[in-house]
Amino acid sequence: MNIKLYGDWIIASCILMLTIFGLFFLYSASEGSFDIVLKQAVFVIIGFALFFSLAQIDPEHFRRLAYILLAGSFILMLITALFGPEINGAQRWIRVLGISFQSSELFKVSLPLSMATYLQYKKLPISMKDTFFCLFIIGISALTVAIQPDLGTSLLVALSGLFVLFLAGLSWSFIGITFGILIIASPFIWNNLLRPFQKERILTLFNPESDPFGSGWNIIQSRIAIGSGGISGKGYGEGSQTHFNFLPETQTDFIFAVAAEEFGFIGVVVILSLFLILSLRTLYFALNARDRFCRLVVGGLLLTFLFNLLVNISMVIGLIPVVGMPLPFISKGGSSMITLFILFGIIMSIGSHKTLMQR
Repeated sequence: MNIKLYGDWIIASCILMLTIFGLFFLYSASEGSFDIVLKQAVFVIIGFALFFSLAQIDPEHFRRLAYILLAGSFILMLITALFGPEINGAQRWIRVLGISFQSSELFKVSLPLSMATYLQYKKLPISMKDTFFCLFIIGISALTVAIQPDLGTSLLVALSGLFVLFLAGLSWSFIGITFGILIIASPFIWNNLLRPFQKERILTLFNPESDPFGSGWNIIQSRIAIGSGGISGKGYGEGSQTHFNFLPETQTDFIFAVAAEEFGFIGVVVILSLFLILSLRTLYFALNARDRFCRLVVGGLLLTFLFNLLVNISMVIGLIPVVGMPLPFISKGGSSMITLFILFGIIMSIGSHKTLMQR
């Protein structure tokens, strides 16, 4: 009896190399802590198990479970609000058998799947009724995350749904009107919705030297770390900004700067090349998906992944304010790591199951 295993060696190889690099960088950033690296390695192993398991499932099952997963996401958020521990003034985590998991991560899977399921048979361009219904669901999902509070994840959740809506055929006139409204409303947003620390981060972006030992510290030290790496870097474990505690959040938000300082331009090119190959392969799957649902899911997940990646790198090099998004597959964090493996498991399932004719 022949058992066919579904998968894609290009995607699997890129993810494997990225996670291995991540463990090496994490060991250096954590000052040689085996405990931290071992814990992250456990999440990587669990992630790969989920990754290959999901790849064996026909995409039709994801379509059938989409709305159930979305309902489960809201229920999980309610459980977190009622019983989750408060850490640093936020309720974002739930504990199961001694393992903590960030409950909002499930939205990154369930929301794009649900949007693709709802929009797969809608005529182009998407009607105003369907557009506003999708925006309502996306808004409620993002708001549920934002009140934890977790603005970074809520933005990513909102975009994971908006990307699918855009790919499904959102009217360009609607997009233009929306951007116009946002521009007109920007003074109101600045004066009434942004918190003082958020305003400070935006202002610091344009002139970090105005407060070099306060709000500008993170960006300044990150730029120094990246610039001092040169072509080939200072060597593994030899980054002065990292190991003399000048660079903040070296294990999470700014681990890209650690890699740049210790491995230089060459190391950065290798990392970005792996991300590029992974993204191009995923784009190929989106363009050659077997139906509209699959195209919307893969396209939406790809854009969400790219947005996460670009935000982290842009934040580290000082192009945008610090918003607290990890570098995919490399930064420390079990919840985000597992979610990424799930997303690419779904992508690999869609890419390798082509038993139906394209339409």
